[in-house]
Amino acid sequence: MEEFIKKAIDIGATSGGQILLAIAVAIVGMLLIKLISKIVVKNLEKSKLDATVKSVISKLLKVILYVLLLIGIIEILGVPMTSVAALIASGGLAVGLAFQGSLANLAGGFLILIFKPFRLGDYVQVADSEGVVKDISIFYTKLLTLDNRLILVPNGDLMNSNITNLTAEKNRRIDLDFKITNDIEQDMVKSVLIDAARGTKGVLEDPAPFARLTAVDDDTYIFTVRAWCETPVYWDTYFDLIENCSKALSNNGIDDPEERIAVRIVNDQESED
Repeated sequence: MEEFIKKAIDIGATSGGQILLAIAVAIVGMLLIKLISKIVVKNLEKSKLDATVKSVISKLLKVILYVLLLIGIIEILGVPMTSVAALIASGGLAVGLAFQGSLANLAGGFLILIFKPFRLGDYVQVADSEGVVKDISIFYTKLLTLDNRLILVPNGDLMNSNITNLTAEKNRRIDLDFKITNDIEQDMVKSVLIDAARGTKGVLEDPAPFARLTAVDDDTYIFTVRAWCETPVYWDTYFDLIENCSKALSNNGIDDPEERIAVRIVNDQESED
């Protein structure tokens, strides 16, 4: 214990000034990094750069500044940079193998920045996940699902999978199928469905709504309705279109086979009673 105390006193006497200076530089450096980051973020907000680019630049700048601060502290402590470089080189292979997944995510982050497959606020389907893009960091992309769950998708996995951007285009098409009994006149069904689609709020006139017989299954006709709407109101228009088409079919006495079967079963049971 006495030897340890003596060594500590000797180190403090010989290197105490360097240690105190390194601590002071670390504190001042971190404060400066926060200040510089705030200034850069404010300037980026005023610029016309894409929101994704702004986010990545601000995060990357912090990493670079912290690395420079660490190098400065090492030099103040008197550690030879040649020794540090040799240590980094010798451990580079092991670190590379250990962090190959992180390096792949880092590369994926840069690819997202370069190719821009999506932007902040887009709704995407990717890597068995889907949601609104809330943040794109160096290693992960954050998706917020419709039921308010936050999903972190590694950028490496993201760039190696198919990406479906559902909000990239101005307009989207809604496809709906309705089962109809085959004893109903086809032209009548088409007319009812088209009128219902045209009367739905959010459905565009051009391209015009579409309704046609698309499949026949035993005693069932399957009619498909297609209608275009603006992407921001897709889900509201989607649900309104289902309601309007279903009501229009019911009001015109057009039912689906499953409902007719259910009615027959109930009538048969009542007649037996």
